[in-house]
Amino acid sequence: MRMIDNALTGAVASQAALNAVSQNIANQMTPGYSRQGVVLTALMPGSGDPYSAGSGVVVNAVRRFNDDFKNLLLWQAASSQGELVAQNPYFGQLEQVMGRDGSSLSAGFDQFFQALSAASLSGDAMRDPVIRSAEALAQRFNNLDKVFGSQLAAIAEQRSATVTQINSSTSNIADLNAKIAAGKAVGTNTSGLEDERDRQIDALSTLVEVRVVSQPDGGKNVSLKTGLPLVADTQAATLSNTSQPDGSQVLTLNFSKDKYTLAGDGLGGQLGGLNQYELQTVRPMRAQVKTLASEVAQRINDQLALGYDSNGQPGKPLFVYDASGVNGILKTSGITSAELGFSGDPAKPGDNSNLLAVIGLQQQKITMPGVGAVTIGDAYSQMVGKLAVSSKQNKSGLESAKVIRAEAEKSWHNTSGVNRDEEAMNLLEFQKMYQANMKVISVANQLFESTLSIL
Repeated sequence: MRMIDNALTGAVASQAALNAVSQNIANQMTPGYSRQGVVLTALMPGSGDPYSAGSGVVVNAVRRFNDDFKNLLLWQAASSQGELVAQNPYFGQLEQVMGRDGSSLSAGFDQFFQALSAASLSGDAMRDPVIRSAEALAQRFNNLDKVFGSQLAAIAEQRSATVTQINSSTSNIADLNAKIAAGKAVGTNTSGLEDERDRQIDALSTLVEVRVVSQPDGGKNVSLKTGLPLVADTQAATLSNTSQPDGSQVLTLNFSKDKYTLAGDGLGGQLGGLNQYELQTVRPMRAQVKTLASEVAQRINDQLALGYDSNGQPGKPLFVYDASGVNGILKTSGITSAELGFSGDPAKPGDNSNLLAVIGLQQQKITMPGVGAVTIGDAYSQMVGKLAVSSKQNKSGLESAKVIRAEAEKSWHNTSGVNRDEEAMNLLEFQKMYQANMKVISVANQLFESTLSIL
């Protein structure tokens, strides 16, 4: 009977729907799971049967609820957050170190020039503290340069680990593209594979900013925001980083037989954040500190050379600057306090006119890269101030990025996530649908038996 056929298709359809609902409920806490639902289509009556309402229902497809635009917003938010997260601990460490009195160059300069001032008032007896304060100042420069070096080494190590993670993600995405295309070709439900691929893309977006384009066969091509390919169909690119003599690293993208050298900035994600911090913060600040050390050493040495020591001999250099920084960028020359050229007259060892000229260097201006013309006493304060501003911008930007990411996740969940109340309602509705179809079968059987009894 047509009633039984129709009811059987309805029962089968309701079972398929209940299966989808049960899968959703089972995965309501699974990260990245996209809910599923059946697409039902009414079957039209056969030809030559004008009195038939139809031939029942069929499950036309199992639909995966997903929105490419919301995925895009989610991945962009991941990249923005990753870029700021990567820089945050480095900003915090450097700001803390440079702000401490024990490592502050400003405090070191104050102590050095105070020792010079004391020597100008007390004569030869107070020359020894000048040597000690100069050694302490040099040590502050060296300690700060070590911090910069340690940060650069940590960035290089983290960048290498990030490149490895990126290569792993692109390889996984390419493999999933192949599995999804093969599954769709034979009509297999690939929702689980597509969820895993989206999770991989989300993880990749945290590491580097990407662009994603869906393909007709169900695949997704992934590229850097510059357009260079990371994944094309089932083929994945690989990133490599090569250390340079100056300690920097060059990133190279290898795809098929082509090689591309990547620009250091504009990559986005954690990789872009590391590059940005290195290129815009730690390397410039290291160069500024080296410039300050060089200028201080040169100017003080030049001024001392114009004076005479306690024996009437020309003054010797107090500082030695080494740009390579292998054993520290600044150290004292090893002269004794008696060899300091404080006198302006070789015949008057007690004259301190050149010492006063050395003290006056504190107010001389020097040109610092990224800072401009500042006095020796103010140079370090300017650097610390700029660092504080950049660090604050990073923190506030990170808080905003977290909010944007949370909103993107909420928007994604509204479309793709499992809603417990909705699934509970669907469970009841499809259960009623199944029971109703079974009731139709029961009624049809009763009608059939009644008809037979008449005969």
